[in-house]
Amino acid sequence: MPAQSPSPTAFGLAADAASQAPIGIFDSGLGGLSVLRAVRAQLPDEALLYVADSLYAPYGERDDDFITDRTLAIGEWLAAQGAKALVVACNTATAQSIAYVREKLPIPLVGVEPGVKPAALQSKSRVAGVLATQATLRSARFQGLLERYAADCRFLCQPGHGLVQAVERCDVGSAELRALLRGYLEPMLEAGADTLVLGCTHYPFLDAAIRDIVGERLALIDTSVAIARQLERVLEQHGLRAAAPAAATPLPRFYSTDDGLHQQQLAATLLQIDAAVEQVLIPSRRTAAPDSRAA
Repeated sequence: MPAQSPSPTAFGLAADAASQAPIGIFDSGLGGLSVLRAVRAQLPDEALLYVADSLYAPYGERDDDFITDRTLAIGEWLAAQGAKALVVACNTATAQSIAYVREKLPIPLVGVEPGVKPAALQSKSRVAGVLATQATLRSARFQGLLERYAADCRFLCQPGHGLVQAVERCDVGSAELRALLRGYLEPMLEAGADTLVLGCTHYPFLDAAIRDIVGERLALIDTSVAIARQLERVLEQHGLRAAAPAAATPLPRFYSTDDGLHQQQLAATLLQIDAAVEQVLIPSRRTAAPDSRAA
């Protein structure tokens, strides 16, 4: 079993070989592409592997055991592909499972969490909205954030039902989506919120639609840049930064547990990355049967 805080040599690769290994990025679906975008900007020399577990998305409607089961299985799969570090680019998966998965994997992990702290520091009205999945909002990790940082700031927590599904089908601006968002955001404005935490990595792709509704009345808190900077610190700490600058920023390799068509479309439309998506089977204890919705 790996140690809780392994040294760089505990990862089983020589330093030079380890530094050239790819970084694994994982999300329940396509939202983690917003984190991938920030990681590419912060660490342009690093090779990236991105896995979308879209066959089983959205995680926000799954039970905690299912979320942990899938997060561990995909983390193990990425480690087997040679990933030197793992970014769990999913608020729901981080909230429910990262402590357990970190104990099980022989590579360092970086998770994500809603920007409660920066929202509390930034809000002038002392009222902030949080848009996140139901699973994230109910998690002990999120409740701990509120306890630590919300002493003098009121947080209005709204489950974003339907928003992940919209992004998964590449809908970031339809009339139906805007009506859904309006129902979530207008009560926050009426309550005096001046800040909005985007508590799911899918939600930054809805930035334009949100702006059309709220204008400049809400400051949007997206933690993807902070995640990329934390990943950089972790790689430096373990001696895992890419050893030499690449001639050009390498294209990520994309994988999906479904057919990947929407993933390819979203990467091309929103990230200007035209790359094939390979469909992969990643079995786990809860998904041994092919019927994902029965899992």
